[in-house]
Amino acid sequence: MNSKKKGGESIPGTGPVFEKQALHWGILALLLLALYGVSGTEMIRQGSLWGLGSVQWLWTAAGLAAVHQVYVWFCWRVELHLQFITRYLGKRGFSLYAFGFAILGILRAAAVFFLAAANRDTLPVHPAVLKSLAVISAVPSVYLMYSVARYFTFRRALGGDHFFESYRNAPLVRKGIFRFTLNGMYTYGFLILWSVALWFGSAAALCAAAFNHAYIWVHYFCTELPDMKRIYRSGEKNDLSSGG
Repeated sequence: MNSKKKGGESIPGTGPVFEKQALHWGILALLLLALYGVSGTEMIRQGSLWGLGSVQWLWTAAGLAAVHQVYVWFCWRVELHLQFITRYLGKRGFSLYAFGFAILGILRAAAVFFLAAANRDTLPVHPAVLKSLAVISAVPSVYLMYSVARYFTFRRALGGDHFFESYRNAPLVRKGIFRFTLNGMYTYGFLILWSVALWFGSAAALCAAAFNHAYIWVHYFCTELPDMKRIYRSGEKNDLSSGG
């Protein structure tokens, strides 16, 4: 499909905007169904924070994750295929997109933190073991942030190649954490949510971390990978341009 009809007129290029999004929504529905299945268990339902129960915080965390990733999909695709954002917002377009990304990303992480605080001490494991695992799992995430800031740049990690031609010819990054994997953002970035859940000993936050980590890979396969193949016309760089 190369165009989408609206009001009897053809809008060229809108077809690729929705490429693999039916799969995205299908897998998201399955992930939400799995989350619903575990949300009724006793460990998940324990605790509250600021008048909201753990289950409410769990669904808040899941909802913010979905809103964040749908926002990124929409912005990336309408810019890549229609130049919609820069056409109407000019040079401010990327900055405004990045601001929205940052706000939603912070809220997404904060929801898991608040969920962990509400549902703390629900994992049947000694706190010392959990805190040790929390520290271990946080190390790769911290190293990833350092590597992005030092070698990759956050602008590129936010999907700069969807907005700027200059990033499309940038060399592969093979320094810092990217020496070990091309998919550092997806492999290690979300370990910080696991770390938060383990530190608080929260079963509900652990479920939220697992949901977030699984869902970011849905973003990779359904949104970023097809985009990279179009941008670079090759699979060899498809892991590098953005962080989802």
